[in-house]
Amino acid sequence: MIENNGLTTQEAEVLRQKHGYNETPTIKKSFMSLILKRLVGPIPYIIELALVIELLLGNYIQVGFIFALLLFSAIDGAIQENRAAKSIGELDTKLIAYASVLRDGKWKKLSSRELVPTDLIHLSVGSIIPADCKVAAGMILVNQSVVTGESKAVTKSEDDILYSGSTVIQGTADVLVEKTGKNSSLGKTTELVRTNEAPGRLENLLFTVVKYLAYLDIVLAVILTITALIRHTPFLSLLPFLVILFVATIPISMPSSFAVANSLEAGILSKKGILVGGLTGIQEAGSMNVLLMDKTGTITKNKPELDDLVSLNGLDKVQLLKYALATVKPSSVNPLDLAIMQRAKSDNVTVSKIKEQISFDPKLKGARATLDNDDEVFLGSPVKSKLDDSIKKKISELSLQGLQIMALSVNQEVVGLLTFKDQVKDDMPETIAALKKQGVTVLMLTGDTAPTAQAIAQKIGLNDKIGTVDDALSDVLSFGGFANVYPEDKYKIVKSLQDKGYVVGMTGDGINDAPALKQADVGIAINTATDISKLAARIILTEPSLMGITELIDSGHRVYQRMMTWLITKLARTAQLALLLTVGYLCTNFFPISLNIIVFIVILNDCVTLTLGTDQVKTNHLPENWNLKNLSKISVIYTIGWLALGFLILWYSVSFTSLSHSQISGMLFVYLIYSAMGMILSTRTRDHFWSIPTSKAVGTVIFINLIVSSLIGILGLATGVMNVLVIFLICCVMFLILDMIKVSYYNPSKKN
Repeated sequence: MIENNGLTTQEAEVLRQKHGYNETPTIKKSFMSLILKRLVGPIPYIIELALVIELLLGNYIQVGFIFALLLFSAIDGAIQENRAAKSIGELDTKLIAYASVLRDGKWKKLSSRELVPTDLIHLSVGSIIPADCKVAAGMILVNQSVVTGESKAVTKSEDDILYSGSTVIQGTADVLVEKTGKNSSLGKTTELVRTNEAPGRLENLLFTVVKYLAYLDIVLAVILTITALIRHTPFLSLLPFLVILFVATIPISMPSSFAVANSLEAGILSKKGILVGGLTGIQEAGSMNVLLMDKTGTITKNKPELDDLVSLNGLDKVQLLKYALATVKPSSVNPLDLAIMQRAKSDNVTVSKIKEQISFDPKLKGARATLDNDDEVFLGSPVKSKLDDSIKKKISELSLQGLQIMALSVNQEVVGLLTFKDQVKDDMPETIAALKKQGVTVLMLTGDTAPTAQAIAQKIGLNDKIGTVDDALSDVLSFGGFANVYPEDKYKIVKSLQDKGYVVGMTGDGINDAPALKQADVGIAINTATDISKLAARIILTEPSLMGITELIDSGHRVYQRMMTWLITKLARTAQLALLLTVGYLCTNFFPISLNIIVFIVILNDCVTLTLGTDQVKTNHLPENWNLKNLSKISVIYTIGWLALGFLILWYSVSFTSLSHSQISGMLFVYLIYSAMGMILSTRTRDHFWSIPTSKAVGTVIFINLIVSSLIGILGLATGVMNVLVIFLICCVMFLILDMIKVSYYNPSKKN
């Protein structure tokens, strides 16, 4: 290594040929391990218990059907996980971590993948350490829990070892790379995808529904058991029915349905430059009603220029620039530092001799330096400086122009102001307007002064009433933004909004945005975000434009609508089947539907369920509302309608025909399939079913189910062509009636 100049490009290439790139091959799980994973857990255990009971009872046909259902779900789930992993895997190929590297005597921003042993790199607050390194100069506080499991931050100074994957939370240091790629402690440059993700609102809602359906089964099972005791019916003859009742209720295909719906949208978003690091972030976006935007780097381009140096005590601009330059390390990549260095270069100003430097610290909102003559220089936010009224007035005047202000102090006396001009992103007004149309309230957060925030808010179409942090924690929605916001304040604001019931999104790029991005329901890191911000976010934009957020929200609406179709039909179909079987058994003293056929009904219905994630839907223009009560009401409408028809068919078959139990079972079988397909077609939209066509996959599976069930009813169960045709026609009539009722329920004023 060349002294003080780092490696040359040629030397780095030689070392890369020897050690390879700073990356490791992705570890892929075998397809068999993915299948076996789906045979473990609460839902599979219930199905497996049913399998064992049926085996002990000698019901081998039902054993075969249940085993086929379990295996089919496990295989399909493995396929969908592979697809989802591929969608999320875009992060590994498109998301690049960067490092400040000394090459050819100059500090350069290079991909961490390009690092080789003996490279000299600079670390600052928020950096994720990209390889195993040794501290050459400086002192930093490091969180290395990802490697060692230690929750307490550790101080690292000269000659100490740093582990790949650790995070710098305080200080700066120049470090030498020692081990890269597969030889490093973590084994991978950046791990930005969360492998264990908490369930989102949609999963929680659906699991609540499953819980209530299980309660229904338990109540019906108790009723049947009491009835069996009264009738002196052997319990063992009732046990197979109870087992199948639970099999029909448990949504074994639900995880696969989630994977299909989310991974499909993740793939679409990826092609638009929106990378998904957490699939629940997509579905939460459909319900997001408040979006917090950090100003610098998110609303603005974060390419500030040093606009002016304002002297407050007679010092000339050259001397002010020298003082400001003293607080800037040559290796810094902070945009304001770069602006100062660029101005110094153009004005041919060099730095004074420095004893000590403390780089910009987000918590202190400033940087410090001690010169050889013992002068102490501080460059930071005006709110961190003691200012008299005249200076405050000057700052207010400059801020109203939309300028960012930094106060320069020497020996605790404010000697000047540095003003920075940063341009608002060209499409921000359009983006804000589009988000408002989607029912999202946009609020700006900034560490700048209130006048600066007000000027920016006016430019982009936000409410220009700017509040304080205290306002943000109380009457938040009456403001357009909040000024003088510290890193810990952003987190508090997100948490406060969530506690009030809002679904909160947060966009940001800086180190100080990471805690809020992590806490938000929809954390969105923009394309220029720091490593730690990308680590915290669920969604990462790879393009400068924020219009991608509107695309994300539309994806969330589509996932919501597809899963609502599943939810409403699952509620209605399960209640319909369970009550028809139970009441039918109590009234006729025989199972009106063959238990083997029930398992087959479950399989046919699950085939459609698995394709719902591909369906075409009409997206809502307002945030989705997670109201189980309202969803239950529409499910009850379908349940009552279809159940009434089912009881009518059963009553007519038993009272007015000489059909055998097998033939009655066949009639109810085709009725249950026809009604299930009808419910899916109707619940896909709040308008009439014909308002939007199905996707090719959904339409094809529904058509196949109708044909297969008809043939089974006619040929396999000897129900007869005319009986099947009559049931089909009356199901069509009920389907049309319920579809009209549904439209009236959602749109009371709409004339049908």
